Amino acid sequence: MNIPGPEARADGGAGALAAAGGLHTYQLQLHADYGPVVRFQLPGAGEAVSIADPVLLEAAAGIDRRPERLFAFLDPLCEAGNLQVMPAEEHGPWRQLLLSALAGRPSHERHLARFTELVTGLADRWAEQAEGAEEAEQAGEAAQLGRPDGAQRASVALQEDLTALSLRMIGGYALGGEVADPDGVVAAFEDVLTAHLGRLYDAPSADLQAAREERADAALTQLRATVDELVGAHRSGGRTDRSDLIGALVAAGERPARIRDTVMVTMLAAHHTTGVAVSWTLHLLGQHPEVAERVADELDQVLGTRAAPDYADLRRLRYLDMTLKEAMRLYPPGPYGARETSEALVVGDYEVPAGTTVFCPFWAVHMNPDYWPEPERFRPERFTPEEAAGRPRLAYIPFGFGPRSCEGATLATVEAELTLAVLLKRFRFRPVPGHEVTPIERFVLWAADDIHMTVSLRG
Repeated sequence: MNIPGPEARADGGAGALAAAGGLHTYQLQLHADYGPVVRFQLPGAGEAVSIADPVLLEAAAGIDRRPERLFAFLDPLCEAGNLQVMPAEEHGPWRQLLLSALAGRPSHERHLARFTELVTGLADRWAEQAEGAEEAEQAGEAAQLGRPDGAQRASVALQEDLTALSLRMIGGYALGGEVADPDGVVAAFEDVLTAHLGRLYDAPSADLQAAREERADAALTQLRATVDELVGAHRSGGRTDRSDLIGALVAAGERPARIRDTVMVTMLAAHHTTGVAVSWTLHLLGQHPEVAERVADELDQVLGTRAAPDYADLRRLRYLDMTLKEAMRLYPPGPYGARETSEALVVGDYEVPAGTTVFCPFWAVHMNPDYWPEPERFRPERFTPEEAAGRPRLAYIPFGFGPRSCEGATLATVEAELTLAVLLKRFRFRPVPGHEVTPIERFVLWAADDIHMTVSLRG
């Protein structure tokens, strides 16, 4: 049986993708129009097959191969070969090495105090802004600032601040050092990715592409210098603790180029994922104050007068955990993944030929109404044990699945829940009036003009 999908286009599908507003929204449209298994043209990968049904997706769960062309935009970050497409026999041992550093509970507990210090530092800065705005309001200055309701509130750019926080966290935890200029590193990563994603998803003029690549070269030099500084500081300290990433790589005898590549890719993945997940969660809580109040009540009950949880408290914050999961269902930080078949693959009534790019559209899976009634509704109760038990295991895959799933998923969850607990214990978040939040594809599921929210002290 032929796999359904749109007619082939002379432009390789680039026009359809652009018209949809990006690959993440294109996936939603394709599955709405053609069903759970769709054949479509993907710029940079030829023809691909996308699977949005979690039961059918099981057929691809064991594939440990990624399409090289689709991940070529990461080539500049890797000197010893693109880590995202390394062969399965090499990937397995490397993955276990990463898991040994990133997934261990003892090391999470050991680093929690530093994480808390970093989050508290951001909260202190936001509190100063909120207190200043309240003082201005009390002094009667708000009316002069143009707000028709006569009130002024501190406004923060969530993704800007929280991705910088995430980078500081991963610098301290996995890399064994503090990143000196997290904002500069974030901007440098964006320059590198913009230059190379541009080749995949748009057709810039020669001058524009040349300018992008010039900025990308300078940014890559900056990134490598940052990584070298972290690795050098680690070696000079004589640390071989396998609970941090560099220590694990050194202890395993990895060559210097592979250490640098692993550090670079880890910084990229980690600084986006946690900050973006927390940002979307706060965005949704700002739109649903009744859910935010329930989270705050749980925090008060579990923490009492303490400003931050310890590691054991995180397990007791069950409603906070459900809220984060529901936010990542609606806005998965990485909206899709991809595999490449090495042999023919049977998916339901269809046969996918060997050598085909198989797309795993996390967002479309998470919005599948067969498994998520009223999928666009924000309802954390979907993740009670009773409701979760009734769904297929791949119905919820914010960190991917199988042998190519995210090695840092457990660490990212600890970081995100700690960050949310500290911030929601202290603040109320509300949308900035008139600010439109539009999801876009920028390596992760980003917001086009950040997520601007007002913050006020809970008192």
